[in-house]
Amino acid sequence: MKEKVLLDASVVTRCRRRVHLENDPAMQDQPPAPLDLGIEQRIADAAEHRRAVAKLLSRLHGPDWTEIPRGAARDRAELTLAAMRAGTRYISAAQLPSDEVSGRRGTVDLLVRSGDGYVPVLVVRHKITDPGRGAQVSPVERPVPEAASTDQTRKVRAQPRDQLRLAHAVRLLQACGMSAAGNRGGVIGVEADVVVWHDLANPNWPGGRTALTEYEVRFADRLAVATAANEGAEPLAEPSRINECKGCPWWPVCEQQLRDRRDVSLVVRGEDATALRDLGVSTVDELAAVPLERADELPLTGVRNTDAILLAKAWLQDLPLVRRVSDVSVPRADVEVDVDMESYGDSGAYLWGCWLSGADIGDEPGYRAFVSWEPLPSDDEGRSFAEFWTWFCSVRRRAYERGLSFRAYCYNELAENRWMLASAERFAGKPGVPSVAEVREFIRSAEWVDLFASVREQFLCPNGKGLKVIAPSAGFGWRDAEASGENSMRWYRDAVGLGGTVPVLSQRDRILRYNEDDVRATWTIRRWMTSEAVREIPFAEDL
Repeated sequence: MKEKVLLDASVVTRCRRRVHLENDPAMQDQPPAPLDLGIEQRIADAAEHRRAVAKLLSRLHGPDWTEIPRGAARDRAELTLAAMRAGTRYISAAQLPSDEVSGRRGTVDLLVRSGDGYVPVLVVRHKITDPGRGAQVSPVERPVPEAASTDQTRKVRAQPRDQLRLAHAVRLLQACGMSAAGNRGGVIGVEADVVVWHDLANPNWPGGRTALTEYEVRFADRLAVATAANEGAEPLAEPSRINECKGCPWWPVCEQQLRDRRDVSLVVRGEDATALRDLGVSTVDELAAVPLERADELPLTGVRNTDAILLAKAWLQDLPLVRRVSDVSVPRADVEVDVDMESYGDSGAYLWGCWLSGADIGDEPGYRAFVSWEPLPSDDEGRSFAEFWTWFCSVRRRAYERGLSFRAYCYNELAENRWMLASAERFAGKPGVPSVAEVREFIRSAEWVDLFASVREQFLCPNGKGLKVIAPSAGFGWRDAEASGENSMRWYRDAVGLGGTVPVLSQRDRILRYNEDDVRATWTIRRWMTSEAVREIPFAEDL
């Protein structure tokens, strides 16, 4: 007889097909691929953050604090239950008793005594509030819901996954009879200064649902998927490509199945693929065969209807790029600067790399980096940003003084814009740091050009629009075979000695070389897009 399926909180935000594969006995001989190095690093960073917060709280709360030691899950659950029955005020690294009736199992970073029971608290390595008003918080010195008050300087940042994890923990606490009244749960974020408290029974989710209601619906679905897989029944979840696939260790398994089927989700993702299947268009071939004059009949929302058909045609011909327009263009200037920023998660932006090209204004053309090698977060980050902005503005000023036009370029402005604005706000008043208004004025101007937007508007890209996907078509390649944003975060940890290790200076050189290649890539793409060579890319009307 097969063991009963027990699922943890992660399943409610996980792809249904992944839940199937993880619970299918037939897949145990085909283990998933290793985790992406970037994801693996984020998991390690989160674990390190939890340890650091646990040490802080243990110092603050002394004898009221206990931590459940490592060991077998069953033994840890017994120790956790014993600590709760003894009324221990704070229980760290808790293993909640499994609820075999409902199919639940799980851990929680912190249990806090409240009234006659316990409330769960998560420790996460992301931001949990934004500037605003209305968040219910208590200081970490008093991480209990009774100490919560409304903070008029903070509003809750939307983190649905946190609330769903808390709902799972609440249900486990209720199953073992140790839940406090009120259906509340807390979260300690990356800054570890307050606990944000969530009312999980508050109907503030779409459609007037509560976090608990949303959780129950999702969990029941995933439990049905897992149970069917475990029992060898007809699968309740078939593979379909979604955004989550990129970092999933099961993607190689699903990708092969999708390619064997020539599944339409290889071209359009998510709900659009589902809508097409419902219409009887299940393969790339069937989508490519839809006449363009009937494109309006397709029920698509994530991509233009005609684009979907053309993407399918391009995919069948193995074309990495197709021109939407006859004449490709990019705004150019006499003096040009390509900008690429490197950040480490939510901790900060430690490197601003620039490539100067165009007319002579007295500066040597080529690469220059404005960097801080002090582990983030650090005030030295403000110094490097100020040096970047000062140099950047001096280039603009000298271009104007010589009667020359100026433009700066990046690839997908969201990251650069975020950290320019955040740096201006965080380091306001420091020498060389611009005001938020000054930064905002620049990023709204015609002098700030997002090449990603130009690519998106003028090309169809069956394999994606990322810099490292597009640049090879322009003839550019990275010198480092492992170059990626995810890997650069791992290199950064080594470069600055995060976790108490000795800094590896060679990794600093590696990061700078990688950053230089990124700005050279945008420079190369821009020149290629404004050259005759771009006409070698097939034109959509000719497909």
